[in-house]
Amino acid sequence: MAVNEELAGFVRDALEHGASRQEIEEVLSRVGWAAPQVQAALAAFADVEFSIPVPRPRSYLSARNAFLRLTLFAALYLSAYSLGFLLFQLINTAFPDPAMPMAPHVDDEMRWASASLIVAVPVFLYLSKLTGRQRRGDATERGSQDRRWLTYLTLFVAALVVIGDVITLIYNGLGGELTIRLVLKSLTVGAIAGSVFGYYLWDIKVDESEAQR
Repeated sequence: MAVNEELAGFVRDALEHGASRQEIEEVLSRVGWAAPQVQAALAAFADVEFSIPVPRPRSYLSARNAFLRLTLFAALYLSAYSLGFLLFQLINTAFPDPAMPMAPHVDDEMRWASASLIVAVPVFLYLSKLTGRQRRGDATERGSQDRRWLTYLTLFVAALVVIGDVITLIYNGLGGELTIRLVLKSLTVGAIAGSVFGYYLWDIKVDESEAQR
């Protein structure tokens, strides 16, 4: 969370005058400041013994890091889409619909999906390892705002996909059109989007807990 500059200035002055963190949190809560805002302002200063408050290093926008993160999330989206598309075609092959004959270009589409996975997955794994190493070595990376925006955007997209998937499944079930193909496809979409959502939600919680140390 971005730190309110006015609030950060108050916290700095209060710490400099000898107020404890608990006292600062209590007085700010009494006048209406939200707990996450107060905690973010307190977390902006290291909890160490020194004559004046010691600020923690802040994240900054780097063109290189922005490129790495954009490429990372693009590879993630491509991997998820290609995996879902490939599994859909496998389901269609295993459970053909007599009313809808297989299109002649299905093999080409499956090859494209497989080729996309072969390229996108290693790129995603490599960039995940690279950015993870950067975060462990640089404390400012944990609170990076551009990374946080991309993560929340991914959570938003994954949540929409899961919600839409459940709505589609219920709608067809209520209409008596629930087939094995539809159930398997819904489970595929739910598993992929749910896994992405769960992983990045956990990742954000880890970042927030580390930022408060």
